Amino acid sequence: MYDSYEFIMEELEQLGIIPVDYAVLRSLFSDYRSPRNKIANLEQAGKIIRLKRGLYVVSPKISKQLLSAELIANHIYGPSYVSMESALRYYGLIPEQVYTIRSMTINRSRNFENSIGHFEYIAANDAYYSIGIKQQIAENKYTFLIATPEKALCDMIIATPQLRIQSEKALVIYLREDLRFDMSGLDNMDTDIIKECIEVGKKKEVLKLLLKLI
Repeated sequence: MYDSYEFIMEELEQLGIIPVDYAVLRSLFSDYRSPRNKIANLEQAGKIIRLKRGLYVVSPKISKQLLSAELIANHIYGPSYVSMESALRYYGLIPEQVYTIRSMTINRSRNFENSIGHFEYIAANDAYYSIGIKQQIAENKYTFLIATPEKALCDMIIATPQLRIQSEKALVIYLREDLRFDMSGLDNMDTDIIKECIEVGKKKEVLKLLLKLI
């Protein structure tokens, strides 16, 4: 058995930035006396990063590629798609750096913490969840699910607790001052997606104000 450092690094580098489960790693090192110990040693040495129990990603130092928080979010808990501030920031519609990656899911709400960041998942019913999801292709290397800009904004409104907006003026203040939203982004929004959200989502009156504003 060729048990060299270079061989191990080659195996890991080939995995790239796609999260992999424990079974995949174990199969890579099945020829070793103790694959479990090998995986534990690689994690301790910072060669692989544990995202949650049984799910890992290769360190950027080894893969020589930047990690994608959006891709990781899809893999940690699903089905899910990246949304709210995380999606709005991805599209350049809000200026602030986002430290919690927020997603919508049809499963129960969950939170996960790892060395990459904090990942929050908010539950939605099936009918609402399925609206306005796109498969984003990044660098022609990988894809992840993310809300369209209009769905991300609807999710933001619906999922924010104690959000009381009763007029178009109040909505504009919320967008400009609270979110620091790029108002020019409203010009390109698909009103059909917002109409679908109104039909099956919560906070219908606020979403109607958003539709009127666009």
